[in-house]
Amino acid sequence: MSLIVHKYGGTSMGSTERIKNVARRVAKWHKAGHQMVVVPSAMSGETNRLIGLAKEIQENPDPRELDMLCCTGEQASVALLAMALKAQGIDAVSFSGWQVPIQTDSSYTKARIESIDDTRVRAELNAGKVVVITGFQGIDALGNQTTLGRGGSDTSAVAIAAAMKAAECLIYTDVDGIYTTDPRVVPEARRMNVVSFEEMLEMASLGSKVLQIRSVEFAGKYRVPTRTLSSLTDPDIDLEIEMKSGTLITFEEDEHMEQAVVSGIAFNRDEAKIMIRGVPDKPGVAYQILGEVADANIDVDMIVQNQGVDGTTDFTFTVHRNEYAKTMDLLKGKVQGKVAAKEVAGDTAVCKVSIVGIGMRSHVGIASLMFKTLSEEGINIQMISTSEIKVSVLIDDKYMELAVRALHKAFGLDKAPA
Repeated sequence: MSLIVHKYGGTSMGSTERIKNVARRVAKWHKAGHQMVVVPSAMSGETNRLIGLAKEIQENPDPRELDMLCCTGEQASVALLAMALKAQGIDAVSFSGWQVPIQTDSSYTKARIESIDDTRVRAELNAGKVVVITGFQGIDALGNQTTLGRGGSDTSAVAIAAAMKAAECLIYTDVDGIYTTDPRVVPEARRMNVVSFEEMLEMASLGSKVLQIRSVEFAGKYRVPTRTLSSLTDPDIDLEIEMKSGTLITFEEDEHMEQAVVSGIAFNRDEAKIMIRGVPDKPGVAYQILGEVADANIDVDMIVQNQGVDGTTDFTFTVHRNEYAKTMDLLKGKVQGKVAAKEVAGDTAVCKVSIVGIGMRSHVGIASLMFKTLSEEGINIQMISTSEIKVSVLIDDKYMELAVRALHKAFGLDKAPA
C-alpha cells in the first residue's frame, strides 16, 4: 500500500478525547496496510498560551527563546498521540523536528525548511510503526530549535510528504474542504471536490484561511497531491469514502478538474491603504519609497502609481493592517522629506475582495462583470490588481460582505459545474 501523511490541526487535537479519535482514524489507515506519518499541531490554544506567558516575562520575547518555548506545544501533542496509538494496539514512535532532522535556516519564529533527512523515519516505518512528527518546527545548522511561523504545521506536513514522496498528504481541519467562499458570509457557498494548486495558492494568499500559503507553495513545487478534509467526522468512517472526501488540491491538467471560469471568492479584512501624494515624478521614486519599506521588513501588497499633470505623482499601496502604524511612522519620519512628498495619508477601513479561477485565462469579460456587479451594488473600487487567474479590488470595509455575496451570485458559484 501507499505512504500517506496525515496532518491534524489544533482543534482536532483539542482534548484527550479528540486525540483518541485521531488515533482511531490513523489506526484504521495503518490496519489497511498504509505506511503512516502523522504531523499534529499543538492542542488548540496552547501556542497562544505559551506566547502569553512569554510576554508576561518579556514585553518583546527573545526570538530564540520564544521558539524553544513554543516547540513544547507540539512535543506534548506527538507524545500524547503516540500513547493513544499504542493504546489502540498500534506500535508508534514520536519525533521532534530536530530528531528527524528537519533542517531549517536560523530565522527564529519564521524559519524556512532547507532539507529533511528521512532515513530515521523510513527505518521506523519499515519496522511497521506509525511515525508521529512535530509540526511547525525544525533545527538550524547550529543545533537551535526553530519554528516556521503560525500555521507552520501545514508546511511541515507537506514538506515531509514531498521529501518522502508520499502518495498523498491529508490535511485534517475543523472544516470539510475548500469552499467557493466563506460559508459564514455566503450560506450558499459550495464545497469544491477539486481545486488546482494555482487557484489554491491565490486563494490562500488572498485571505482564505483553510491552508497556510507556504504549504500550498510546497505542494505545488513538489507536486504533492494534497487533500483537505474534516477530522470531526466519525473516525471509523469507511476508508474508501474518506479517501474521496473533502477537497483534492491537484494539477491544472487533471482531466477531472471542475471547469468553472471563476472557482472562488476570497476576501481579506487585514488590509490598510497608504497614500503618498505630490511626489516629484522622476526615475527612482518608487524605489526610494518601497526600498525603505522593504528594509523595515514590511510586506507590500497592491500598488498603484498615478501620474499628475503638474510634474508630480501619487503613490498608493497596501500593507497588512498590523503594519499600518509602523509604516506610517516610517514614511512620515524618514521617507516624506527625502522624496519631497506633499502628504502622507492612510486608511485602515478597507478590505480586499478577489475572484479566482484558472478559467479566466481563456474567457474574456470576467473583470468587467466583476466591476459591473460592484457598481450595481453602489460599491466604489479604490484599487485594482490582477494576475492571469485573479482580479482583486480594494473597497470600503463596510461593503465587504455585500460584495462577496453579490459576486458569488453573479458568477454562479452556488451552482455545481455542469
